[in-house]
Amino acid sequence: MLLASVLGLLMGLVMGLTGAGGGILGVPALVLGLGLSMTQAAPVSLLAVGAAAAVGAVDGLRHGLVRYRAALLIALLGALFSPVGVYLAHQLPEALLMGLFSALMVLVAWRMLQREKPEAGPSDHGTASWGQKNCMLDQHTGRLAWTAKCSATLAALGAVTGAVSGLLGVGGGFLIVPAFKQLTDVQMRGIVATSLMVISLLSLIGVAGALHAGVRIEPVGWVFIAASIGGMLAGRRLCSVIPARTLQVGFASLCVVVAVGMLVKAGLTS
Repeated sequence: MLLASVLGLLMGLVMGLTGAGGGILGVPALVLGLGLSMTQAAPVSLLAVGAAAAVGAVDGLRHGLVRYRAALLIALLGALFSPVGVYLAHQLPEALLMGLFSALMVLVAWRMLQREKPEAGPSDHGTASWGQKNCMLDQHTGRLAWTAKCSATLAALGAVTGAVSGLLGVGGGFLIVPAFKQLTDVQMRGIVATSLMVISLLSLIGVAGALHAGVRIEPVGWVFIAASIGGMLAGRRLCSVIPARTLQVGFASLCVVVAVGMLVKAGLTS
């Protein structure tokens, strides 16, 4: 129980320092640290990530930052495709799941290390040329213009995010945030808040799907979840005093190290 508390606290701390994407460390902590299988670790990690994301989502709703219609559409499609991911997770070999997760962590690390490139042109708050993005904000109302193209884009994003969430036990923020930034002209604060709402909903759906499939959360899992929430709250307080680039490099390095550990574990179990 002590180890579960320490690992949960550390994961929550990383989540608070780096954002919801830090939740990708939940599954490795449970697999490598506590000896759980991938299918056992997924719902525990999702519940921990979902609880942390819900805190940010509520704050975003309170400040009017959440694009809640977009979040609900993405979550709805995610709900339909998350059980597909859960089903596949129970059919694929454990070693393959670990290999896929390791590849995902390397991808997240690579994206984290990429510096933001300033782009000349319109701002990201509804002033881009019409048609430049798949989903555009109406300059008069400030709301998304729900064209067929925009609806199809967000629905596809939800389907992919839901399937990955169910398969690997991750919230999906690492997919939603860059995709939303690429496909819409919503401000970054709104993107993050909307992503957090989607993550909290998808995490709950993923946990429900895993429990329906017969996976049970052991007491050690509940200890991990409670500790991660405490760590996340502490991390949110500390993130303002640590340089952003230091956090990015540190998190990316940690992802690579953990990915190697998962690959080694996969090799031992194959």
